[in-house]
Amino acid sequence: MLNSLTETFERLSERERRIIIAGVIAALAVLAFAVVMPLQRSVAVAQQRIEHKRDDLAWLKTMAPRLGALAVSTPQPLRESLVVLVDRTAREAGIGKSLVGSQPSNNGALNVHFEQVSFDGLASWLTQIGDRYGVRAQSATIDATSSAGIVNATLVLQAH
Repeated sequence: MLNSLTETFERLSERERRIIIAGVIAALAVLAFAVVMPLQRSVAVAQQRIEHKRDDLAWLKTMAPRLGALAVSTPQPLRESLVVLVDRTAREAGIGKSLVGSQPSNNGALNVHFEQVSFDGLASWLTQIGDRYGVRAQSATIDATSSAGIVNATLVLQAH
Protein backbone atom coordinates (compact mmCIF):
# COMPACT_ATOMS: atom_id res chain seq x y z
CA MET A 1 0.00 0.00 0.00
CA LEU A 2 2.85 2.37 0.82
CA ASN A 3 4.45 1.59 -2.53
CA SER A 4 1.27 2.42 -4.41
CA LEU A 5 0.98 5.74 -2.54
CA THR A 6 4.61 6.54 -3.34
CA GLU A 7 4.09 5.68 -7.01
CA THR A 8 0.93 7.79 -7.16
CA PHE A 9 2.76 10.69 -5.49
CA GLU A 10 5.65 10.37 -7.99
CA ARG A 11 3.21 10.57 -10.95
CA LEU A 12 1.79 13.90 -9.75
CA SER A 13 3.03 17.18 -11.11
CA GLU A 14 5.35 19.34 -8.98
CA ARG A 15 2.53 21.76 -8.21
CA GLU A 16 0.20 18.97 -7.03
CA ARG A 17 3.01 17.56 -4.84
CA ARG A 18 3.50 20.95 -3.14
CA ILE A 19 -0.25 21.25 -2.53
CA ILE A 20 -0.36 17.77 -0.95
CA ILE A 21 2.74 18.49 1.19
CA ALA A 22 1.23 21.80 2.32
CA GLY A 23 -2.05 20.01 3.10
CA VAL A 24 -0.27 17.32 5.12
CA ILE A 25 1.68 19.99 7.06
CA ALA A 26 -1.54 21.92 7.70
CA ALA A 27 -3.32 18.74 8.84
CA LEU A 28 -0.43 17.92 11.19
CA ALA A 29 -0.48 21.48 12.57
CA VAL A 30 -4.26 21.32 13.18
CA LEU A 31 -3.88 17.92 14.81
CA ALA A 32 -1.04 19.20 17.01
CA PHE A 33 -3.10 22.21 18.11
CA ALA A 34 -6.19 20.07 18.64
CA VAL A 35 -4.26 17.70 20.93
CA VAL A 36 -1.47 19.79 22.44
CA MET A 37 -3.42 22.94 23.31
CA PRO A 38 -6.09 21.18 25.42
CA LEU A 39 -3.37 19.18 27.15
CA GLN A 40 -1.44 22.35 27.85
CA ARG A 41 -4.57 23.97 29.32
CA SER A 42 -5.21 20.91 31.46
CA VAL A 43 -1.65 21.02 32.77
CA ALA A 44 -1.95 24.73 33.54
CA VAL A 45 -5.22 24.18 35.44
CA ALA A 46 -3.66 21.28 37.37
CA GLN A 47 -0.65 23.43 38.26
CA GLN A 48 -2.95 26.19 39.54
CA ARG A 49 -4.86 23.67 41.67
CA ILE A 50 -1.60 22.32 43.09
CA GLU A 51 -0.40 25.86 43.86
CA HIS A 52 -3.73 26.66 45.55
CA LYS A 53 -3.48 23.48 47.61
CA ARG A 54 0.09 24.37 48.60
CA ASP A 55 -1.11 27.79 49.74
CA ASP A 56 -3.89 26.14 51.74
CA LEU A 57 -1.41 23.73 53.32
CA ALA A 58 0.93 26.58 54.25
CA TRP A 59 -1.99 28.45 55.84
CA LEU A 60 -3.08 25.34 57.75
CA LYS A 61 0.48 24.88 59.04
CA THR A 62 0.52 28.45 60.35
CA MET A 63 -2.92 27.94 61.93
CA ALA A 64 -2.07 24.57 63.53
CA PRO A 65 -0.99 26.07 66.88
CA ARG A 66 -4.17 28.14 67.09
CA LEU A 67 -6.36 25.21 66.09
CA GLY A 68 -4.62 23.01 68.64
CA ALA A 69 -5.34 25.57 71.33
CA LEU A 70 -9.03 25.34 70.48
CA ALA A 71 -9.12 21.62 71.21
CA VAL A 72 -11.75 20.72 73.72
CA SER A 73 -10.17 20.35 77.12
CA THR A 74 -11.51 18.46 80.09
CA PRO A 75 -13.47 20.84 82.33
CA GLN A 76 -11.83 21.70 85.62
CA PRO A 77 -13.48 20.24 88.68
CA LEU A 78 -15.45 22.77 90.70
CA ARG A 79 -13.46 23.93 93.71
CA GLU A 80 -16.13 26.39 94.76
CA SER A 81 -19.87 26.38 94.94
CA LEU A 82 -21.84 26.97 91.78
CA VAL A 83 -23.18 30.23 93.24
CA VAL A 84 -19.65 31.56 93.87
CA LEU A 85 -18.43 30.33 90.47
CA VAL A 86 -21.30 32.04 88.62
CA ASP A 87 -20.78 35.31 90.50
CA ARG A 88 -16.99 35.34 90.02
CA THR A 89 -17.00 34.36 86.33
CA ALA A 90 -19.84 36.78 85.50
CA ARG A 91 -17.81 39.65 87.01
CA GLU A 92 -14.68 38.49 85.13
CA ALA A 93 -16.68 38.39 81.88
CA GLY A 94 -17.97 41.94 82.44
CA ILE A 95 -21.60 40.97 82.95
CA GLY A 96 -21.56 40.84 86.76
CA LYS A 97 -23.45 44.13 87.12
CA SER A 98 -26.36 42.57 85.20
CA LEU A 99 -26.55 39.54 87.51
CA VAL A 100 -29.49 40.45 89.75
CA GLY A 101 -30.09 37.16 91.48
CA SER A 102 -29.35 33.49 91.82
CA GLN A 103 -31.08 30.77 93.79
CA PRO A 104 -30.07 27.14 94.28
CA SER A 105 -32.68 24.49 93.59
CA ASN A 106 -33.12 21.06 95.17
CA ASN A 107 -31.48 19.10 92.35
CA GLY A 108 -28.16 20.96 92.53
CA ALA A 109 -29.03 23.37 89.75
CA LEU A 110 -28.84 27.13 90.09
CA ASN A 111 -31.50 29.56 88.84
CA VAL A 112 -29.75 32.73 87.65
CA HIS A 113 -31.40 35.98 86.56
CA PHE A 114 -29.77 38.71 84.45
CA GLU A 115 -31.30 42.06 83.55
CA GLN A 116 -30.11 44.43 80.85
CA VAL A 117 -27.24 42.13 79.85
CA SER A 118 -25.46 42.08 76.50
CA PHE A 119 -26.62 39.00 74.59
CA ASP A 120 -23.13 38.54 73.12
CA GLY A 121 -21.55 38.83 76.57
CA LEU A 122 -24.02 36.35 78.03
CA ALA A 123 -23.43 33.84 75.21
CA SER A 124 -19.66 34.20 75.56
CA TRP A 125 -19.88 33.73 79.33
CA LEU A 126 -22.04 30.60 78.95
CA THR A 127 -19.53 29.13 76.51
CA GLN A 128 -16.66 29.94 78.84
CA ILE A 129 -18.16 28.34 81.95
CA GLY A 130 -19.23 25.36 79.89
CA ASP A 131 -15.78 24.79 78.43
CA ARG A 132 -13.80 25.52 81.60
CA TYR A 133 -16.02 24.12 84.33
CA GLY A 134 -18.56 21.86 82.64
CA VAL A 135 -21.49 24.08 83.66
CA ARG A 136 -24.34 23.87 81.18
CA ALA A 137 -27.65 25.65 80.84
CA GLN A 138 -30.49 23.21 81.36
CA SER A 139 -32.99 25.82 80.28
CA ALA A 140 -33.01 29.48 79.38
CA THR A 141 -35.63 32.16 78.98
CA ILE A 142 -34.34 35.18 77.11
CA ASP A 143 -36.46 38.27 76.56
CA ALA A 144 -35.58 41.17 74.27
CA THR A 145 -35.46 44.70 75.63
CA SER A 146 -35.94 48.03 73.91
CA SER A 147 -32.15 48.26 73.35
CA ALA A 148 -30.59 46.32 70.48
CA GLY A 149 -28.41 43.45 71.69
CA ILE A 150 -29.54 43.83 75.32
CA VAL A 151 -31.71 41.12 76.92
CA ASN A 152 -33.18 39.93 80.20
CA ALA A 153 -32.41 36.26 80.86
CA THR A 154 -33.28 33.59 83.35
CA LEU A 155 -31.10 30.50 83.22
CA VAL A 156 -31.07 27.18 85.02
CA LEU A 157 -27.44 26.09 85.28
CA GLN A 158 -26.14 22.66 86.24
CA ALA A 159 -22.57 21.48 86.81
CA HIS A 160 -21.85 18.20 84.99
